[in-house]
Amino acid sequence: MQHPFAFDPLYAPYPSRRIPVYARRGMVASSSALANAAGLSILRQGGNAVDAIVATAAALTVLEPTSNGLGSDAFALVWNKGSLHGLNSSGPAPQKISIDKVKAHCGGDKMPRYGWTPVTVPGAPAAWAELSAKFGRLPFAQLMEPAIAYADEGYPVPPMLAFLWDEAFQKFRKNCTGAEFEELYKTFAPQGATPQAGDIVRLPGHAQTLRAIGQSLAEDFYRGDLAARIAAESAAFGGYLGAEDLAAFRPEWVKPISVRYRGYDLWEIPPNGQGIVALMALNILKEFSLEACDEIRARHLQWEAIKLAFADARHYVTDPAHMRVDYHQFLDPAFGAARAREITEQAGVPRVSDLPASGTVYLCAADEEGTMVSYIQSNYMGFGSGIVVRDTGIALQNRGADFSLDPENANRLMPGKKSYHTIIPGFVTKDGQAVGPMGVMGGYMQPQGHVQVMCNLVDFKLNPQQALDAPRWQWTNGNRFLVEPSFPVETARGLAARGHDVEVALQSVSFGRGQMIVRLDNGVLVGATEPRTDSNIACY
Repeated sequence: MQHPFAFDPLYAPYPSRRIPVYARRGMVASSSALANAAGLSILRQGGNAVDAIVATAAALTVLEPTSNGLGSDAFALVWNKGSLHGLNSSGPAPQKISIDKVKAHCGGDKMPRYGWTPVTVPGAPAAWAELSAKFGRLPFAQLMEPAIAYADEGYPVPPMLAFLWDEAFQKFRKNCTGAEFEELYKTFAPQGATPQAGDIVRLPGHAQTLRAIGQSLAEDFYRGDLAARIAAESAAFGGYLGAEDLAAFRPEWVKPISVRYRGYDLWEIPPNGQGIVALMALNILKEFSLEACDEIRARHLQWEAIKLAFADARHYVTDPAHMRVDYHQFLDPAFGAARAREITEQAGVPRVSDLPASGTVYLCAADEEGTMVSYIQSNYMGFGSGIVVRDTGIALQNRGADFSLDPENANRLMPGKKSYHTIIPGFVTKDGQAVGPMGVMGGYMQPQGHVQVMCNLVDFKLNPQQALDAPRWQWTNGNRFLVEPSFPVETARGLAARGHDVEVALQSVSFGRGQMIVRLDNGVLVGATEPRTDSNIACY
């Protein structure tokens, strides 16, 4: 595609300055400006924050298919009338699957990342319908209309999405060949190439599926024609997901969990989600005064805390029905204090597995009546399993890739079991009142992002936009940390001297893409979004 000027939309040689966005009546924040516009249009039609979040989430399956889709899982935290509600809409493994079957079918001792085997029951469409039914104001079908229009009429691809699209397909072309993946290429690379920035993408099959979801309150996806088509394709390609798995699925309302951090409470969805990792790390960090530390020691303490939190979570956390311990003990102040005493002035090495990258969308919304929503949905690793159900646009997640095939592992594969789940919405309160939703996307980066944003807000007194803009770090395994290109060089050197293996990343894609909305005492909303996204804040 030719531009009037020969520019690269991702070339950024100079620092860019953003400031927080203020509004009164309503606000929507996600990684897509067009998705935000969808949510804002619903607010202007008389919808509330929940209506807006559902419309935005549906639109994101069209507008950012590199990270989420109609076959995603989802989680939500909803502040409504002074109470916080949690929704877990992650799906379980199929009833027909087992460790022995997977080993016999796929070979090796690890769950495959691609194909039908790692597909678990998708939860996102059910989450939309459940949120709408419990808290929404407008008809559910109306909430699907902006997404349907984008899919039918087409939308221009923004720069970061184009980059992620190409990056994902380079991986798929190496790993995903054969008939079961043909629909992926037909749907998302129909001319044999991925779209460039400014190209128009249309997804007519996706639009038809959204209509069916809207008209049936998502019933068609789980107990109707769409469910039958998903199950038939699974059977045709040797998958384990069946019509009975889809028909049995219902989202689960859960009690959010929290940790008090210097007067603020950070709330997360309980396991099987990994939000507990962020809480465990903050439970350790509150034993130290980061504000009084120099830059190098403050980062060292954060790094050691996140490693200790992951060491416990990766060993114990899974579907709570199958956990060997009570996860609430990890949130006990005494437990955090004990772990804090293990931190020395030099880097330690907990024994944990390597942490893979992934794709996710985080979004939040607020309205003038006080309702606020923190929401996240994901296909896990980019386009997910690489499976797209023919003529539907349904790209299925590969969440089952996180299951272990070791029968002794806490997160071992079992029929009907939910896996350890990386996607986590966050919410902050103070003295029992809502401060607001926040989240950071990106697989195992997510709890690390939550910790960094909370410390930036509470310890380092940054405004919401600067709390998101600040250079990030990311633990991968052992003592290895990646830091963004803008991370202070002297700080990196000081951390290396403490025994950390510090590597400067060449790009910022893997460091998460966050959003945040804060409500002031007078009801004014303050929004912030990432410079790492294609997005902005939609408000009025």
